[in-house]
Amino acid sequence: QANFKLLTCAGVLCCLIWNGFAQQGGSDCIKANAKSCGECIQAGPNCGWCKKTDFLQEGEPTSARCDDLAALKSKGCPMEDIENPRGSKQLLENREVTNRKKGAAEKLKPEAITQIQPQKLSLHLRVGEPQTFSLTFKRAEDYPIDLYYLMDLSYSMKDDLENVKSLGTALMLEMEKITSDFRIGFGSFVEKTVMPYISTTPAKLRNPCTGDQNCTSPFSYKNVLSLTSEGNKFNELVGKQHISGNLDSPEGGFDAIMQVAVCGEQIGWRNVTRLLVFSTDAGFHFAGDGKLGGIVLPNDGKCHLENNVYTMSHYYDYPSIAHLVQKLSENNIQTIFAVTEEFQAVYKELKNLIPKSAVGTLSSNSSNVIQLIIDAYNSLSSEVILENTKLPKGVTISYKSFCKNGVNGTQEDGRKCSNISIGDEVTFEINITANECPKKEQNETIKIKPLGFTEEVEINLQFICECQCQSEGEPNSPACHAGNGTFECGACRCNEGRIGRLCECSTDEVNSEDMDAYCRRENSTEICSNNGECICGQCVCKKRENTNEVYSGKYCECDNFNCDRSNGLICGGNGICKCRVCECFPNFTGSACDCSLDTTPCMASNGQICNGRGTCECGTCNCTDPKFQGPTCETCQTCLGVCTEHKDCIQCRAFDKGEKKETCSQECMYFNMTRVESREKLPQPNQPDPLSHCKEKDVDDCWFYFTYSVNSNGEAHVHVVETPECPSGPDIIPIVAGVVAGIVLIGLALLLIWKLLMIIHDRREFAKFEKEKMNAKWDTGENPIYKSAVTTVVNPKYEGK
Repeated sequence: QANFKLLTCAGVLCCLIWNGFAQQGGSDCIKANAKSCGECIQAGPNCGWCKKTDFLQEGEPTSARCDDLAALKSKGCPMEDIENPRGSKQLLENREVTNRKKGAAEKLKPEAITQIQPQKLSLHLRVGEPQTFSLTFKRAEDYPIDLYYLMDLSYSMKDDLENVKSLGTALMLEMEKITSDFRIGFGSFVEKTVMPYISTTPAKLRNPCTGDQNCTSPFSYKNVLSLTSEGNKFNELVGKQHISGNLDSPEGGFDAIMQVAVCGEQIGWRNVTRLLVFSTDAGFHFAGDGKLGGIVLPNDGKCHLENNVYTMSHYYDYPSIAHLVQKLSENNIQTIFAVTEEFQAVYKELKNLIPKSAVGTLSSNSSNVIQLIIDAYNSLSSEVILENTKLPKGVTISYKSFCKNGVNGTQEDGRKCSNISIGDEVTFEINITANECPKKEQNETIKIKPLGFTEEVEINLQFICECQCQSEGEPNSPACHAGNGTFECGACRCNEGRIGRLCECSTDEVNSEDMDAYCRRENSTEICSNNGECICGQCVCKKRENTNEVYSGKYCECDNFNCDRSNGLICGGNGICKCRVCECFPNFTGSACDCSLDTTPCMASNGQICNGRGTCECGTCNCTDPKFQGPTCETCQTCLGVCTEHKDCIQCRAFDKGEKKETCSQECMYFNMTRVESREKLPQPNQPDPLSHCKEKDVDDCWFYFTYSVNSNGEAHVHVVETPECPSGPDIIPIVAGVVAGIVLIGLALLLIWKLLMIIHDRREFAKFEKEKMNAKWDTGENPIYKSAVTTVVNPKYEGK
């Protein structure tokens, strides 16, 4: 019984929990008020559309076809009639990352080396449903490098130029330890060739330096050497360069960086690792500073090199930092700022604004530039940072990184991994979610790439904004009132100017009083029972705030929430409310389905319903015998027990004695009796019929044993042990002897105790006497009150002569 109640409670609880989830999931679907399948699937990832033609109840709007899958199924829509398209992904290009060793026999072209996987994929996105894919990156060994050295040639860099003249061959030797395919280029910059940045007097334009210093004319930016693998050529051309000069301290390096970034053909950049080393001992001008020279046009971010010289420095302002970041990122250029100690703080702040850049401390004469470049390259190449192009409206992306040594990152940290060595492989988990469909429903393409690398992942986004059944629709269908709409996905999508479930009305007829008459019940003035709107002569029932509560019926006169309740639940949780009447589940009845037809709770311990003394009503015993009560009519406060009730009849029939001996044949023939030899042969409790084991005393104070049982037919049967157990008489002699012995022993014990107490008392008295004797202050021969009659007087002047 207890187990049944527990299971029942658990079942009801599960139903309530499931209904709660269904309401939570179905709420967004129903509130979307979708008029078509496409609108429905855009309401949420758990929304489905039932295209079954006769799915809707009378009075339900078309939007009731849109609900969560469990709700649609519970309303009787087969799974094959539910439109629920799901998103998917498809790999279009998925080459394995390259496992290449430095010095290997094969010489791969840069475009044949793969460091990122996959390269191209297609995602089908449904609104609210994320699509996830893994991106793998592996640093290839012996990957080609292009390095362009951009140097400040203002007068303060004179001693630095001497050290840079031999940089080509020395750097080539060092870089061979990293890659076998290395190219180097050189460019220089000074300042814009207008006042107040330089002096425009003819003499200063020829030689901006003072005294006997031989300096070259000032210039903005000059590409001295395009990228080449010939280190000697670098030394040769750089050795011919001369220092120039300008007036102010900040230099025009940003103009030079912009031209190096955007003039890819002139510089000779390949699709490999691109490094730009920016060497200076001064600060920089940026956007807005050109106004000092009367230059107000913002930098256009385009290449303006003629004969390897920047010709528009007097026309365009300096680029902004954000503009530089954009162009450097677009062209996958990693910047190394080699600056003196004095300007470290400034360029470190600039580094924080330019992704994939590094700052190194340049010695006063650039003697440490090679080690600076090597350290900066190792720092830049040990970190991979993913970036993506601009996302379409309503699309979001999230990253999770799985880096070396079990280091994982989420949110912004999910875009990057650090401490990557050559040959290390790291993985990124990328989630892309569409939160709305694009208005034009066109496909979009986004790209993801590691900063500073030319390789990228191309992702084609295709949005699921319509259902498959919409493509199978029938325009101007006869099912939609003589062709006034398209019949698709089990419902009519009306043409412009037509309304109604079957497009049977025009918009001009909506407010007609004649139409309202069709929405009133007989002998009623209420339109749609005040629970809906009359549209085109048909009631469209309104929706409740609780989306599980629904109005229905031709006049919206029905609902599923105004049925009788029990224990606070509609239909007691044991039925379904339909049109304000409970339809009970099996084994339940009553207006609130609160009456259980299960008789298990009424089953008494003897296997009888209500102990045979009542009727089972709604799972509860109604006791018909007033003496009996309790949940199964087994409690009787004034009744004798089974054993006591039947012992007199059993005693008279089995042993022919007892109070009913004279009336035995009249009162005690209601049971069958079987005699057994011993107690062990009595029936045991594991038999099917309820059984009582009894032990009673007869009139001779003898114990007799029997069992009483009632079978399924109501027949009583008694098994009785044929020989009672009578107690034997007492043995007098041992009793008397025991009593006498006890009295004697008790007397001796008392005498011993008395003697012991007397000995103790005498010893205490003798000890007391001895103590008083020792404390006496006189001898036995003297009287303490005696005084002598003789008085002796001594003359003090007597000298004994």
